[in-house]
Amino acid sequence: MAGAPEDLQYTVDHIWVRPGNGDEVRVGLTAEGLSGIAEILDVTLPEVGEQLARGDVAAEIDTGDEPVDVETPVSGVVVAVNQVVADSAQTLAADPYGDGWLMSVELTAPSELDDLLDADAYDALTDSS
Repeated sequence: MAGAPEDLQYTVDHIWVRPGNGDEVRVGLTAEGLSGIAEILDVTLPEVGEQLARGDVAAEIDTGDEPVDVETPVSGVVVAVNQVVADSAQTLAADPYGDGWLMSVELTAPSELDDLLDADAYDALTDSS
């Protein structure tokens, strides 16, 4: 598997964060995190305007088996959700770092970004698992 994109930050739970304009970030799932999901039937996303605290379940992936909860890696207000993924869940696995993003969040605690992994640290984590 190719290395993790350098412009993103990561959690140990295979969630990526892409810094954007000011305190707004985009959030998605890594290819590594999606590799264990055989089939994605549906994706439930949060509502725009929803307030999230780091660790809250922000999205749910319906796999036909056990649903997979996606916890937000940062605290903030949801300012956008990816309607493409909501309408066509397969986009999530087909392009996890591009069209498969989940939501954009306006950070309320920007310092939480300091707790995330850079690409090298994430690659080291996934290479050892």
